[in-house]
Amino acid sequence: MTDGGHALISGAGSGLGFGIALRLLRRGCRVSILDLKLDSGRHQQLVSAAKAGKSQWQFFIAEITELDQVRQAISTAVEHYGPPFLALNCAGILVNRAFTDLEPDDFHRVLDVNLNGSFHFAHAALPHLQPGARLALVASLAGLTSNYGYAAYGASKFGVVGLATTLRFELQPQGIQVSCICPAEIRTPMVAREKRDAHPVSLELRKVAGSMDVDSACDQILRGLDAGKWMIIPGVRPRLLALFNRILPGTFYRICSLLLHRSLRRLDTNAKLQRKTPAVSGR
Repeated sequence: MTDGGHALISGAGSGLGFGIALRLLRRGCRVSILDLKLDSGRHQQLVSAAKAGKSQWQFFIAEITELDQVRQAISTAVEHYGPPFLALNCAGILVNRAFTDLEPDDFHRVLDVNLNGSFHFAHAALPHLQPGARLALVASLAGLTSNYGYAAYGASKFGVVGLATTLRFELQPQGIQVSCICPAEIRTPMVAREKRDAHPVSLELRKVAGSMDVDSACDQILRGLDAGKWMIIPGVRPRLLALFNRILPGTFYRICSLLLHRSLRRLDTNAKLQRKTPAVSGR
């Protein structure tokens, strides 16, 4: 990707978007960040990265579910730094809850941020993208395989994969390339918050794909974007799982089902043991 050019990144106040913003600044790229907030510690990190790369950055408060806010922020960013060579949407939220425990408002909110937000970002960025530019949407491995407790998140990320696939066809004649980024578990602040009340079966099944630190994930994602890849899945195990699911979906489902039932039996056994264990009162 072009050093010294303009990169537009939503959801870059933390997590993957923030890590990629730092790397692009160190390369000498100008970076426009869209998010709801940016804390002082990350602000200083961006300042240091920009200094190292002799580059610039700007921050815009924008709610990804509000198209007018996203459109205004992107228009102003382009006025300052010019048309972007990369427009990357990282904004997203996660609710991990069994379907029977999932509130309709939670479902709608996840789809609004993850899927409608991806549409808003692409819709607002597209008029400013020139031939040779790249539009990238962050989906998830859950958008290819899903997981227990992911009725909202999986549905939203399957939608993002579908949106990116359609845009890949439609934008190719214009010379605009599209990437779809599908990471497994990345140890971001969003995932840390999720684990506090995530369903234990979901956490057990996620161990199959493994976990990756943010720095390694950002490095691999950026290499994929540099190489012009369509589907970017950081990590060997997640890539193998996605391939397995695509080639042998029935076998993949049966194996996951075995793991699912094993996890449920373990949870049931643990619950019975806890009920049988008498409480010990202190003196």
